[in-house]
Amino acid sequence: MTSANADKNLRKRIWGWYFFDFASQPYHTVLNTFIFGPFFVAIAATYYLGQGLEEGIADANAQSMWAWTTALIGLVIAFSAPIFGAMADSTGRKMPWIVSFSIMYVLGCAALWYTAPDASNLFWMLAAFGIGFIGAEYALIFTNAQLPGLGTREQIGKISGSGFAFGYLGGVIALAIALLLLVEQGNGKTVAGLDPLFGLNPAAREGTRATGPFAAIWFIVFMIPYFLWVREVRTDQVRSSFSEAFSQVIASLKGLKSRRSLGYFLVSSMFYRDALNGLYAFGGVYAKLVLDWEVTQIGVFGVVAAIGAAVFSYLGGFADRRFGPKPVITFTIIILMCVSLTVINITPDTVYGIGVAAGTPDLLFIICGVLIGGMGGMLQSSSRSLMVRHTDADNATEYFGLYGLSGRATAFLAPLLIGIVTTVTQSARLGVSPVIFLFLIGLILLAYVHKNGDFEK
Repeated sequence: MTSANADKNLRKRIWGWYFFDFASQPYHTVLNTFIFGPFFVAIAATYYLGQGLEEGIADANAQSMWAWTTALIGLVIAFSAPIFGAMADSTGRKMPWIVSFSIMYVLGCAALWYTAPDASNLFWMLAAFGIGFIGAEYALIFTNAQLPGLGTREQIGKISGSGFAFGYLGGVIALAIALLLLVEQGNGKTVAGLDPLFGLNPAAREGTRATGPFAAIWFIVFMIPYFLWVREVRTDQVRSSFSEAFSQVIASLKGLKSRRSLGYFLVSSMFYRDALNGLYAFGGVYAKLVLDWEVTQIGVFGVVAAIGAAVFSYLGGFADRRFGPKPVITFTIIILMCVSLTVINITPDTVYGIGVAAGTPDLLFIICGVLIGGMGGMLQSSSRSLMVRHTDADNATEYFGLYGLSGRATAFLAPLLIGIVTTVTQSARLGVSPVIFLFLIGLILLAYVHKNGDFEK
């Protein structure tokens, strides 16, 4: 193969890899944060109101239910991802795993159509959401493990940032389509003033429910370039049992004693990524319960935030290449702490306890949303880049499985703390305050991480 052909194939492989982010982002943007999450807590809150609870307590219970669900999903992902990763590394194949988890993703999304707006099957909603979320997260771990083979260490940061930016672009487009053509407002019309497509019944919230199948179809269509262009080297199949993979993961965990920088990085990222996931999971919920926004308002807010995230993620890739991933991570954590503090001090009438003109809290929350999306994209991109600097190429999937473990081992912590503080204070607004302390712990531990990983001092 000529050098020109090799370069062309590598570019196609990189673009194919980008398409995974493009295809999967709507699960996080359309479903988790801006459409389905707020839709769920609105239904759950109405259910608790029907049980005779006061509005504030009903809102707190709805938020707590969402918190416990995301915590449980996180635990499932955390303790199985490294084992699956070790099994994949031992066989030399990642693609069969990605296909399997992609099927989980599609089935989970599609099943959301059957959720009932009268709260008669809340647990069905949560189970379907969990299946799709687990599939999305597992597939992400395995595609992340392909990143080291896409470029040199200096190039990885830009590739990672561009991938996140392209993914957020997919989220923006998918969210805009859903708002313009599917999701009904209080008047039964979409944001574009149209009836929901295909004769969907606004009274039964069929437009909102259709975002699940829509995300599934989106994923199927835009994963085609990934499967066409991302090829892995075929190797002889080597069987790996669950017990062998488990033993290998335990050995890798014990080996962290001799890899000080990797150990600190995994623990640091465990806290700051948990805080970020908490912001993502409860951002739309917060807007619904505290600012009393409609789901469509939250969706429009999501479009603006996702555009900011795409721009910041792309620029963050260049910053990563210029300064390295660690300074970018430090900067984004500090900004996210400041933004989180501002968010919990926004009420419908005040900001930091000071009365403000009507509309000011909403505008400030939109600005905070843009910064959360933008800084969050940069944080995830540079974290992925820094992980590459700590990764052995021969065991990339296992190490990214450990990275997945660190991101999910305490995934229950942010939702748990949010649930506890929400219950104690009976305030959905104050309930999100624990994310600030999780960011702070991550920032302190990051100081012990070497900027070039364990392999270069």
